[in-house]
Amino acid sequence: VAGQLAEQVQSFDPEIALYARYALTNQGKQLRPALVALSAGAIGPVTPQQVRVAVIIEMVHLATLVHDDIMDAAEIRRRRPTLAANWGNQISVLLGDCLFANALKLAASFPTPEICRAVSAAAKTVCTGEILQTNRRLNFDFTRAEYFKVLAMKTAEFFSLACELGARLSGASDQERTALRDYGVALGIAYQVYDDCLDLFGSEDMVGKSLGTDLASGKLTLPVLV
Repeated sequence: VAGQLAEQVQSFDPEIALYARYALTNQGKQLRPALVALSAGAIGPVTPQQVRVAVIIEMVHLATLVHDDIMDAAEIRRRRPTLAANWGNQISVLLGDCLFANALKLAASFPTPEICRAVSAAAKTVCTGEILQTNRRLNFDFTRAEYFKVLAMKTAEFFSLACELGARLSGASDQERTALRDYGVALGIAYQVYDDCLDLFGSEDMVGKSLGTDLASGKLTLPVLV
């Protein structure tokens, strides 16, 4: 997946290839591609189609990170300056949009529209979750139920998408796809709860990214709500 992400740089205009390379070649844990492979492997063999889906989901995820860093005014991501810190918000917003568009172009290359529809729907859900969280900044009536709803939308959606599409392309039954999607939701929520705690109590030197951005921007997370 890392190699194919790097290859996607060639699909961008040479003048912006530097920005695309910076965004696409600094991958982190690659949890979402791993979930595609694991879900596929639980049903059948992993094929090039699933690798392409993993690239698509990771590219959309990286696009959301570019935009998140702008919203949070984050300066460090994965132990190096964010795209916005290096080249400013305007370039970063547009580069994030380019990553989204390129991912959807890849999704549209599948012989049937289901993959493109699923990726587009998931991207819409993630963006909706971010808007809901933004609308609730400094709202101390924000409930834990609302918090977990936002987490399911903004973080867990791509986890569950990775699980579902990996299984779907291996010929999983509806029951198997639903079970794996539910697993992805649960894992994504747990991951974001951990990340929200890390944002308040972690060490930037150890984590390798800007911390404290949620509290500084007025986003109320579980440690504050509890």
